[in-house]
Amino acid sequence: MTLREAYNRCRAGLAENGFDSPELEAMALVDKAVGCDRLRLISHGNDELSDSEAALVEELLQRRLGHVPLQYITGSWSFCGFEFSVGEGVLIPRDDTEVVVGLCLDFLRGKPSARAVDLCAGSGAISVALNKLGNAEVTAVELSEEAFKFLLKNIKINDAQVTPLNDDIFTCHSRFADQSLDLIVSNPPYIKREELESLQEEVRFEPRLALDGGESGYDFYEAIIRDWSGKLRHGGALAFELGEGQAQRVSELMRQKGFSDIRIENDLGGIQRAIIGTMLYK
Repeated sequence: MTLREAYNRCRAGLAENGFDSPELEAMALVDKAVGCDRLRLISHGNDELSDSEAALVEELLQRRLGHVPLQYITGSWSFCGFEFSVGEGVLIPRDDTEVVVGLCLDFLRGKPSARAVDLCAGSGAISVALNKLGNAEVTAVELSEEAFKFLLKNIKINDAQVTPLNDDIFTCHSRFADQSLDLIVSNPPYIKREELESLQEEVRFEPRLALDGGESGYDFYEAIIRDWSGKLRHGGALAFELGEGQAQRVSELMRQKGFSDIRIENDLGGIQRAIIGTMLYK
């Protein structure tokens, strides 16, 4: 099998099974298997693969046809211009999450060395972005032991000044002094428990712990607003990623707790994807 034949085999298999971007995904699979970018494919497409290389291409293709997320197969993914190691046990960074990062960076502008906490930090995508792009001093809190391993790895990969904390956001607020933080941000689990089994196949490979928002989908929003708001300094901000249709309820919860200047931002699909509000003490 040649390099070009391997690529064509992947592209055809993905296209025949209804995958949205067969060319892009085929290139990613071949690159993972044999280290081939598009330039090498064009210039050395007739190069013969070894039996082991051909077998690896086929193995990766079959995993993808089984709807294992492409990011888990390649082992890394880009977010806000940074590379993150990902795999089974950690939520995959998504472009939608860049919307909440954008709101946070707007808030952090002109606030050097602001103290921030990223709750339900997962891979550390938000934490690293806020440290590298917003110069914030970030503590990243993650409960899952598996996800925490990726968090530690990604802090190192990106040479980020992020403090990792393997703890439960429902209880560890007691470790932080009142009015000690400038920013609290979270991309919490927000899917209703009854909807988990109806998610697309790829998403069901991701950790349930990172998806399950309880019976209502609001368990984490309610707990964070209730238990963490008092950790903000006067003028500090709380920001969340939102699930579809959740903006109004989360906004109401924040207003009831005393937040003002609430701003909601849409993602590229027009869905209200992120919210931020400011705590002003009387």
